[in-house]
Amino acid sequence: MVIYEMETLRDLANLKTTLFCLFMITCLFYNPTDSGAVQLTQQNIDMTLASNELVFINFYADWCKFSNLLMPVFDEAADAVFKEFPESGKVVMGKVDCDKESSVSTRFHITKYPTLKVIRNGQPAKREYRGQRSAEAFTNFIKNQLEDPIKEFKQLRELGELESNKRIIIGYFDRRDQPEYNIFRRVATNLKDDCQFHVGFEEASKQMHPPGQPVIVFRPDKDRSNDLDETYPGSLSNFDELHIWVSEKCVPLVREITFENAEELTEEGLPFLILFHAPDDKESIKRFNELVQTDLLSEKQAINFLTADGKKFAHPLHHLGKSDKDLPLIAIDSFRHMYLFPNYKDIEIPGKLKSFIQDLYSGKLHREFHYGPDSNSDTEKSPTTPPESTFRKLAPSKNRYTLLSKDEL
Repeated sequence: MVIYEMETLRDLANLKTTLFCLFMITCLFYNPTDSGAVQLTQQNIDMTLASNELVFINFYADWCKFSNLLMPVFDEAADAVFKEFPESGKVVMGKVDCDKESSVSTRFHITKYPTLKVIRNGQPAKREYRGQRSAEAFTNFIKNQLEDPIKEFKQLRELGELESNKRIIIGYFDRRDQPEYNIFRRVATNLKDDCQFHVGFEEASKQMHPPGQPVIVFRPDKDRSNDLDETYPGSLSNFDELHIWVSEKCVPLVREITFENAEELTEEGLPFLILFHAPDDKESIKRFNELVQTDLLSEKQAINFLTADGKKFAHPLHHLGKSDKDLPLIAIDSFRHMYLFPNYKDIEIPGKLKSFIQDLYSGKLHREFHYGPDSNSDTEKSPTTPPESTFRKLAPSKNRYTLLSKDEL
C-alpha cells in the first residue's frame, strides 16, 4: 500500500512537471490574435530558430509608417503559409517589435524598419528579402525557399552537361537515408542562393567513391577558372565544418554588381574596387580575379572586389569622364567619391593595384584629387573636386524604409 501511494505521488509529480512544460511552451508561442505572424521575443526566439527549418522575420517598429503599412500584409501571408505548411518544424513567419526587443534588434544588426530576414536551420541568410511586398509574393517566396535545393542526377554523364558558368557542389552517396546526406542537404538549403547542388545515389555515383564513404566535391566556374573539381577534406558528420568549406567555395571573393544586388552590397559598408568591363570581355574579368587572389587577399576585410558591366553602368563611367569606349577600367567608390585607377595596364605592375587601395585609406587619393600629385613644391595648388559616388544612390531607399543611424540603435 505504501509503495502504491509513493508511485501515485511520483506519477502526480511527473504529470505536474509535464503540464508546467506545456504551459511554458504555450506562453512562449502564444499569439494573442491566434493568427498572423508569431510574436518573437528574447525569450522564445532561440527555441523558434532551433526548431524550424525556415524562419522568416519582420523586424518592425510601431512608430514607423512603413512598418504599419507592411504589418497586415505580412500577417495575411503568415496565415496563408500556415495553411500551406501546417507541419511542425517546417516554417514560421515571425515578427519582432524592435522597440520592446532592442537586444534582438541589435543581435540581427537592424539598421532600418521594416527589415525582413530569412533564417535557415538557425543561421541568418546573407541576403535580406527585397522582393515584392504582397501576401502572394511572400507566400511564393516561402514555397520557393522550401523546395529541395539539390538536383539528383541518374547518370554520371549528366554532370558534363551542367552549366559551366556556375559554382557547383556535387555529392556522391550510397543512399538517401545516410546521416551524412541529411547534413549535406542542410548545408545546401543554407547556401542554395550561392551554388548549385547536385547529388547521385547508388549506381549513379558508386564509381566516384568507396562503398560507405560519401564524397563531396566543388566544381568552380569554368568561365573564370580552369581548376579541376576539389574534394572536401573534412568530416561529413560535422555540419559546421562542411558549411564553412562550402561557404568559402560558393561565395566568390570577386562578385558581380547588378542593379538587383547593389543595395545589399552597399549595406555591407565597405568601399568598392570595381572592374568596369565590356559585356563580352571575359579576359579582363579572369585577370582581375587572378590579381585579387594573388595580390589583394590582405585587403578583403577593407574593400569589396566587384565587376560591373560597363554598358549597364554607363552612369558611373560618365561621372569618371569615361565611356564604354574606354573599357576596361578600374575605380574605387568610397560612397563619398569615385577615384579612377589612372592606367588600366598598370595592374600588371606588382603592388600597383594594392597601393591604389591603400592610398584610399591613407587619404592620399582624396588629397591628390583635390590638390594634384603630392610633391615637395611650395607652389599653391587650386583645389579640385573628385566625382561624387554614384553607388551611394543605390543604397536602401528612404521611400521604402525608415533608415536609422548607428546612434539610434
